[in-house]
Amino acid sequence: MRIRPLLCCLPFLLLASCESVQTTQGGAVGVDRSQYMFSALSSTDVDQMAAESYNEMLAEAKSKNLLNTNAAMLKRLRTIADRLVKEVDHFRSDARTWNWEVNLIKSDELNASCMPGGKILFYTGIVDKLKLSDDEIAQIMGHEIAHALREHGREAISRAYTTQMGTQVIGSLLGLGEGTRQAADMAVQYGLTLPNSRSNETEADLIGLELAARAGYQPDAAVTLWQKMAGASQGEPPAFMSTHPNSSGRIQNLQHNIPKVRPLYDAAK
Repeated sequence: MRIRPLLCCLPFLLLASCESVQTTQGGAVGVDRSQYMFSALSSTDVDQMAAESYNEMLAEAKSKNLLNTNAAMLKRLRTIADRLVKEVDHFRSDARTWNWEVNLIKSDELNASCMPGGKILFYTGIVDKLKLSDDEIAQIMGHEIAHALREHGREAISRAYTTQMGTQVIGSLLGLGEGTRQAADMAVQYGLTLPNSRSNETEADLIGLELAARAGYQPDAAVTLWQKMAGASQGEPPAFMSTHPNSSGRIQNLQHNIPKVRPLYDAAK
């Protein structure tokens, strides 16, 4: 049979549809992993999709009178964002020219995000329920900005495309039934997709830590932030089954890297 040679060649066929890129500079924290992006999917494409989704979310929140209702909190967020955005060129120079936005939705949800292209969204719950200081807000906002700088959204779409294409090709070659195909999909998910997602989360932690330090926000706030997040979470899944590092592992990694950014914080004060 010729299946084995075809399977051996499959990773190279999938990679042929991707290109290796380095979306950011490594910074003091040393984030230098090569990324593989689907070559037909440009940053502009992803930014446009993100902007459309962001505007839809804002329109829905506005229709329910939930958009930017807390003027004082919104001012805090935008002030912190202004300071962080001034530091993004340490990782990629073009990001300073992005059309940055910061908006706030009234919700008990513990959530915040920064979509591709610099579209930042916070929910009031994460600030109120965790009683976040400005330093802690800067850490989580820096983390979310880092996802945008590293184009983790585009990377995830690229990875999903190649993963789906790979399982379909393997299933076709081996004549897998539906149950076996599902098992193969799960193996791909936990063997490829989730580890890469955890890697992205770790990168965002480190870049966010450096951005906040350069902007003059206390690095130790990264530890207190994730301690608060851990306290607010219930039934946290083990790290192997989660796209996020477990809280203890995340905090240890941040503590290990804080000395790298401490001089940047001292210089910014």
